[in-house]
Amino acid sequence: MYAVTLDEFGGPEVMRWAQVPDPVGPGAGEVLIDVVAAGVNRADLLQRQGFYPPPPGASETIGLECSGVIAEVGAGVTDFRPGDRVCALLSGGGYAERVVVPATQVLPVPGELDLAAAAALPEVAATVWSNLVMRAGLRAGQLLLIHGGGSGIGTHAIQVAVSRGARVAVTAGSQLKLDRCKELGASILINYRDDDFVAAVREFGGADVILDNMGAAYLDRNAEALAEDGQLCIIGMQGGVKGELNIATLLGKRGTVHATNLRKRPATGPSSKAEIIADLHRHLWPLIADGTIAPIVHAELPATEAAEAHRLLDSPETVGKVLLRIRES
Repeated sequence: MYAVTLDEFGGPEVMRWAQVPDPVGPGAGEVLIDVVAAGVNRADLLQRQGFYPPPPGASETIGLECSGVIAEVGAGVTDFRPGDRVCALLSGGGYAERVVVPATQVLPVPGELDLAAAAALPEVAATVWSNLVMRAGLRAGQLLLIHGGGSGIGTHAIQVAVSRGARVAVTAGSQLKLDRCKELGASILINYRDDDFVAAVREFGGADVILDNMGAAYLDRNAEALAEDGQLCIIGMQGGVKGELNIATLLGKRGTVHATNLRKRPATGPSSKAEIIADLHRHLWPLIADGTIAPIVHAELPATEAAEAHRLLDSPETVGKVLLRIRES
């Protein structure tokens, strides 16, 4: 089969579309997917640069989510059969024509959604749902602050929060992104280049939940922005890995800090990928099937242009997800 390979770690130019061995399997409890499209995520850019290696046993090929058609099922798989249209959360291997994945990490394409567009869902949906709903318990009337509102995570999180009756504040670096966030349902729009997000959310009593992709750079200010009993959910380190936190601020608000990772979660059991996927299927998938929540796709490029897709994800003009088209559906 063909896959995106790395000649070495480095810039986007190190990637190329080349022949590689077919995956072995599927084994018991696994399925083999003929991949139609793969989502591009910031973690992919880090892996390309050598900063985010796959977990032990995972494919070395980049790609944490895909959509496609089931080609084969392994022993014990009863929920899927060959020919099913699916999308999947992966530990790696998405930038390829075929991938093997545990069936517990596979979801049917919701409703009549375009098969390629479904590749934009698994990673963002699992990240947002596991943090905002399963961990923080976001509910109606609460204020959610999303850093990076124009990202794939951000555009999905806005829709999830609105569907639950929460108010949404977002930070972004351009009016273009803020305008799109407003269209999706955000009501408090903060340009982080010009405005102080702490002051902005304090006008509304502080944020009950913060979804943060920055890590160290925003740690102390996020604590200041929390409402009483507020929860800070850290999902990224774009602003560094070491920061200072005023514990007195956190204590005074009875605040909580969560830091989570999706790729390294166990496949099954408590806090596993299987647990998150099952919850998505029960509670989120009906909202996507009826159009309440939709994948926001900025661009779709052929797999041979993976380098350009990575550059595009880094562009300040990109709103939502970037997809790689692996084959025609």
